[in-house]
Amino acid sequence: MSIIGEEEIYKKKIDRQYLILMLTLVFMLVTLIAGALFFRFYKSDPVKQAESRVYDKYYVMITDNYKSDFWKSVYSGAFEAAQEENIYVELFGEQFSKDYSEEELMEIAIASKVDGIIVYASETLEMSRLINKAVDAGIPVVTLYGDCTKSDRLSFVGVGSYSIGKMYGGQIIDIIKEKRREELIESETIEDRTQVKITVLVGADAQDAGQNIIISGLQDAINQDNVTDSEFAVSIVAVDNTNSFSVEESIRDIFLGDDIPNVIVCLNELSTVCTYQAVVDFNKVGEVSILGYYDSEAIVNAIERGGVYATIAIDAAQLGQYSVSALSDYYEFGNTSEYYLADVTLINQDNVADFLKEEEDE
Repeated sequence: MSIIGEEEIYKKKIDRQYLILMLTLVFMLVTLIAGALFFRFYKSDPVKQAESRVYDKYYVMITDNYKSDFWKSVYSGAFEAAQEENIYVELFGEQFSKDYSEEELMEIAIASKVDGIIVYASETLEMSRLINKAVDAGIPVVTLYGDCTKSDRLSFVGVGSYSIGKMYGGQIIDIIKEKRREELIESETIEDRTQVKITVLVGADAQDAGQNIIISGLQDAINQDNVTDSEFAVSIVAVDNTNSFSVEESIRDIFLGDDIPNVIVCLNELSTVCTYQAVVDFNKVGEVSILGYYDSEAIVNAIERGGVYATIAIDAAQLGQYSVSALSDYYEFGNTSEYYLADVTLINQDNVADFLKEEEDE
């Protein structure tokens, strides 16, 4: 064999070994990266870790919209509190391929013989029947955020509706006084004051006593601050909250009407976001003051920009924690507190910068 032939064979052998070495290195690198990503993903998902454990109790949380930021925060608080007691809480509904109503989810939970139910309830006869059915089956029920007072529920975990109404009323007083100053500068007579039209958005399908208490607190706060009846008028508009699209349409109808309110009070996160979008779309920023509900990033940023006048921040995580505490106290002591109220905070132009800084620091 010639020297040239031997060199070619040797070169091919070296190239083949080099190729095998490179493929091995690439395979090892891909394996390491995939393993690291899997580990990071698994470690970042407490629910996946939780599902691999054996728990003492299994609770379910039933809401009207498990996809909303508000309910996700409530669930997060419940989940973390339950983990400390070796209890698993599931946000019921998100694991199913279709959307079920709260009543249907209640039926499924009762049939599944869970250890506890945390439910966003209403005062309907059907909800009362289902709560009583669960209790009769030995399943304690905690009503969350929305109560069902005529049922055999164990506890109610919510917020002070009258206090929230008073907060809204205080902000409306500020709006009325600002309008007074503007009109006095322009007309210099009290007789020329125009009425501030206030619209409160309520759920069309909800029988919620909390909404009525908020409105009562709002009106009481205004009346107690030297504001005459001629200076304001409160109206209630029922919003079809079947889904996001129906909420948007109900709110757009307000802006398509002839008598657009000066102040719109929103009693949930979705109506706040939809109202802000309508104010922007209809070029009414600065003309319509929005009093919102919840402190999602979008709502707080809208306050900073001046598109939302103020919002009520609910300690959603605390709601979840209290719900678990109510059930745990029942199992440990045989009884529990009938009412748990979470903290609420008003966010407006005066403190939104501080609030955002605290969020950034956290």
